[in-house]
Amino acid sequence: MPRYAAVILAALAAACSGTPPAPAVPDALRDMARLPTGRRLDPAGRSVPVGAFPMSLVPAPGGRFVLVLSGWREQGLQVLGRDGTVLQTIIQPAAFVGAAFTPDGGTLLVSGGNQDVVYRYRWAGDSAVPRDSLVLAAKAPKAAGTRYPAGIGISRDGRFAYVAENLGDSLAVVDLATARVVQRLPTGRYPYGVAVAPDGAVYVSQWNGDAVLAFRPRADGTLQPEGRLPGGRHPSALLLSRDGRRLFVASASTDRVTVLDTERRARVAELLDPPPAGPAEGSTPNGLGLSEDGTRLYVAEGDANAIAVFDLSARVSGIATARGDDRLAGRIPTEWYPTAVAAYGDTLLAANGKGRGTAANPDGPGPRASLERQGSGRNSTLAQLSGTVTLAPVARASGEALAALTRRVATANLWDAPPMARKRYPPLKYVIYVIKENRTYDQVLGDLPQGDGDTSLVYFGRAISPNHHALAERFGLYDRFFVNAEVSPDGHNWSLAAYTTDYLQKTVPSNYSGRGRSYDYEGLNRGWGAANVPDDDVAEPANGYLWDLARRKGITFRNYGEFVLGEGMEGKPLPAGYRGLKPFLRDNTCDSFPAYDLSISDQRRADVWLAEFAGFVRAGRMPQLQVLRLPNDHTMGMRAGQLSPRAYMADNDLALGRVIEALSRSPFWRETAVFVVEDDAQNGPDHVDSHRSPLLVVSPWAQAGVWHRFANTTDVLRTIEEILGLDALSQFDHFGRPLREIWREVPDTTPYVALRPATPLDERNPATGTGARLSERLELYVEDIADEELFNRVLWIAAKGESRSYPGPSRLAGGVRW
Repeated sequence: MPRYAAVILAALAAACSGTPPAPAVPDALRDMARLPTGRRLDPAGRSVPVGAFPMSLVPAPGGRFVLVLSGWREQGLQVLGRDGTVLQTIIQPAAFVGAAFTPDGGTLLVSGGNQDVVYRYRWAGDSAVPRDSLVLAAKAPKAAGTRYPAGIGISRDGRFAYVAENLGDSLAVVDLATARVVQRLPTGRYPYGVAVAPDGAVYVSQWNGDAVLAFRPRADGTLQPEGRLPGGRHPSALLLSRDGRRLFVASASTDRVTVLDTERRARVAELLDPPPAGPAEGSTPNGLGLSEDGTRLYVAEGDANAIAVFDLSARVSGIATARGDDRLAGRIPTEWYPTAVAAYGDTLLAANGKGRGTAANPDGPGPRASLERQGSGRNSTLAQLSGTVTLAPVARASGEALAALTRRVATANLWDAPPMARKRYPPLKYVIYVIKENRTYDQVLGDLPQGDGDTSLVYFGRAISPNHHALAERFGLYDRFFVNAEVSPDGHNWSLAAYTTDYLQKTVPSNYSGRGRSYDYEGLNRGWGAANVPDDDVAEPANGYLWDLARRKGITFRNYGEFVLGEGMEGKPLPAGYRGLKPFLRDNTCDSFPAYDLSISDQRRADVWLAEFAGFVRAGRMPQLQVLRLPNDHTMGMRAGQLSPRAYMADNDLALGRVIEALSRSPFWRETAVFVVEDDAQNGPDHVDSHRSPLLVVSPWAQAGVWHRFANTTDVLRTIEEILGLDALSQFDHFGRPLREIWREVPDTTPYVALRPATPLDERNPATGTGARLSERLELYVEDIADEELFNRVLWIAAKGESRSYPGPSRLAGGVRW
């Protein structure tokens, strides 16, 4: 894999006459790799590769530290030297965020995630030796975990472990001598962090609440509840000062760190950690560290790709010699999505969940001209991501040195970029936002010679998707559009909220690697029953979604299929009709428009929308903002007897064409813009980057030609917001690059005529064969909860046949396996 993500082509010259060139890349950004989020990487110090999505840095005795991994390909732990050398790799069946040493330094406990166990190791001074497992709950070998240990704390006498059971909504007290759970206490929804004070007090954060729970040990080692402390919205990471008098609490979705006085059980301060402008959501503080003297707080900012530095006052730190002012002193740049931070003297260490980003994946699932380009086999977007640890001698940086690092963070995040020209939009009144599923640019539009495509990677070409091709040719071809997301859980949040929470980022790898966890996204938590859908769910951003912006500004809105629960979804016990899962959606969702359900044709979805649209035409008014979900380009792989992938894509293509045809023949056409995106690009190959995806902007005002300018999901959201006069949702759309330059001076109101795909809409998969057999193991009742690697293998067989071997994912080698 290249050292950095290969997505730097933002300033290419236009490929056809009439298309203006993209703005030049400023010199300060020219050598910095661009992420699909639009941000750049410019880390301080040096970075070393580790396993997939590291989430914890735990100081170890003997001058070492332990990195706990939880990710797509491998989960477990690695032991790193102070210089970043990987000394040991141990791969567990599963892992999550928790790890702790006993006070004597002889034992290490590590979360076993979906296995519902805590793995116990003997610490040998510079390495971990597997010992046994502490079983939290019995489960069948292939069953999903029901407890899912997260944070771990250990009593001061070393007799008991306190384990946050993230899916059990409880705190387990485990007797380490007998390896048995001796007590279980309720915590509220999704407990995350555990911190044990020198006086024995135990603190637990609620990832789906607003409090930190306090417990006091009894003489027999069990705990008694001692109330709730204010923790901010959805508190996660916890950090105690050395004397236990101050507890720091990260609230990732509000860009705040709460500081608690544990003696007075009161909030001392809120440390503000937002970007320099825009909504107070988007830096994502999700990991905490303290300097050795306790006067400087380091905060891992997942979405700023930085470590924030706070110099604390005596009042806030509890240390009389502290001289800080408790304001953000500066930032230190890291690689992509730091999740944990630690400081050793002058050395700052940051664990970066997504490391150096992604790259081209011509070896991705789909047809190719030859097998020579199969590469490493890390072929889907999420599977490409590997974590890193950044080491930089800047922990004590101050003055101009810290200011220079802070400027690098601002430049990398576009916070100091000159504003784009405020070109006036056409007289647009209505926006229709169409969200589809999982395709790359090359997979669909790679056969258009005027764009930067690779024809050997095309699977759903013109014969299968004639409307996608015709719409791109008439209204503009965007061959440098990238989705922000890796997979559907973050895809739908990026598409509708311009942001993804720390909960989503830290749990998707386990969900997608087949290691349990229900699909806790798109408004769902803990399954499908109505009682399990809270208004403020664990994955929801603090600023809400696009429809919340519409509600705040009084913009009329209609939802078709996003964040809904409904009937007929693989026999699940669901209510009749379809209802929105969020308060505002409940009154603004079409209850006859099907949710994601691959047994339902997109033609039916188009029929429902067309029926309502006819009513809008008769009434002479329609909602100013509509969200329309057309999901069937996801396909069902090669499941025996089901529609083929080609038929699913043809169905999706025709539904889109019918929607545009009806709109173009209506009185609303002249005042409407339609934006068509994929939520993610995980199930296809692309020769530029695995995040590159089709974008369609359909309007009489949309200018034809090839647009080579960089754009991504949040740039599209910013364009929608500007057209409708809405505010921004996060720093990503606020600092985005809206599509202001793509509009014509004079509209072309010629009606569009939908094209019929050459592929039959009823084409079926064969009843037998490897693809059919593997497809039976896929769970497809909700998008992308299926094993992604298995699904990609099925798509490979559909495209290439069974005679060519599938390039599976690479894995860490040389580690001890449980």
